[in-house]
Amino acid sequence: MSVYIIGVGMTKFSKFPNRNVRDLAIEAIDLCLKDAGLSKSDIQATFFSNTFWGLFSSQHSIKGQVVLRSMGVGSIPVVNVENACAGASTALHLAVMGIRAGMFEVALVVGSEKISHKDKTLSLKAYAFCMDVGNFKKQMELFEDINKTLGFKDETSFGYNRSVFMDAYATGARWHMKKYGTTQKQLAIIASKNHFHGSLNPKAQYRKPMTVDEILNDKAVSYPLTRSMCAPVGDGAAAAIICSESYLKRLNNVRPVKVLASVLGSGAERDMEGEDIGKRMAKKAYDEAGVGPKDIDVAELHDATAYGELHQCEMMGFCTEGEGGVYGESGATKLGGKKPINTSGGLESRGHPIGASGLAQIHEIVTQLRGEAGERQVKNARIGLAENGGGNIGVEEAAMCIHILQKV
Repeated sequence: MSVYIIGVGMTKFSKFPNRNVRDLAIEAIDLCLKDAGLSKSDIQATFFSNTFWGLFSSQHSIKGQVVLRSMGVGSIPVVNVENACAGASTALHLAVMGIRAGMFEVALVVGSEKISHKDKTLSLKAYAFCMDVGNFKKQMELFEDINKTLGFKDETSFGYNRSVFMDAYATGARWHMKKYGTTQKQLAIIASKNHFHGSLNPKAQYRKPMTVDEILNDKAVSYPLTRSMCAPVGDGAAAAIICSESYLKRLNNVRPVKVLASVLGSGAERDMEGEDIGKRMAKKAYDEAGVGPKDIDVAELHDATAYGELHQCEMMGFCTEGEGGVYGESGATKLGGKKPINTSGGLESRGHPIGASGLAQIHEIVTQLRGEAGERQVKNARIGLAENGGGNIGVEEAAMCIHILQKV
């Protein structure tokens, strides 16, 4: 059964000291309903993504119900979804499956997150809970062993004064540099491109263009990563409304985008040389959509760091494995290039409120396919891909969703 996205909505991503998960979610939902031309009473089911509301404000268990009741919505099924950074895309995947199964005809998908906190240490510490906390010491020892093999030794312990995920990405980047000759400058070029894209996005957390030299000379985080190569701590919400083909036929004045593929997978037991989760999931997504890497006109990739984009360019098949740095350096991924990537600014510049990031990617791809992206519009965009990874287990993401969307 065909599934369509008929509405998207998104708050600006930033640090909002006087806002909470609830009101951010309500803003995104209201924008989404208006975009779809629907009312609250039209929604038949809701899937709500959040990761840290319980940790920071003690709201566990019934997060989606709490938000919807605040809007005067009750009775309908609500599924609360938590899947680390891939929570919002997982929520979308579940909604797509529900419509394909004939359980309902129209569903709301929401991701809302508030991570900024007056206690910065708490915000940074929270990311470690997206790993296996019962085996955290073993995980850190794994990173240490890989880095020793590569000839790197950190001056500080993993996660010190930073998210431990920056160390995970730095480990991957070091491995890539050692094996393929990738350079720190190539990572800076990718980050500079994303900061340029973000400067064109009114919803982005960072809207200041940055030169390659500015990025290279920025505060060191975990070599080879500098601060501006990494996603910031921040808050925000995004939403989407999806429906069946039969429901779509009853609507007027909508701008639908078709879901060609929606896949979800988990990390596998492997070493650094084993087949990556991104490569496995991309194959499934392309098979389901009936397209290949060359057919993708625009993509949003999970770039919690510049290395994340480099790596996923290879895993999605946009370039040969080992050539992600060269590909980024070529200008292919910049607006006007062969394969524009992270036109929203990506996680590095648009921001990364964990429970909302996957739907922020969907918001950008839908906006591009509708031809409504303004200054950052990709010419003749027809098919878009969004790859959203979440958490860490072993040497790869604990979860990953890929969606492929098509202009109608």
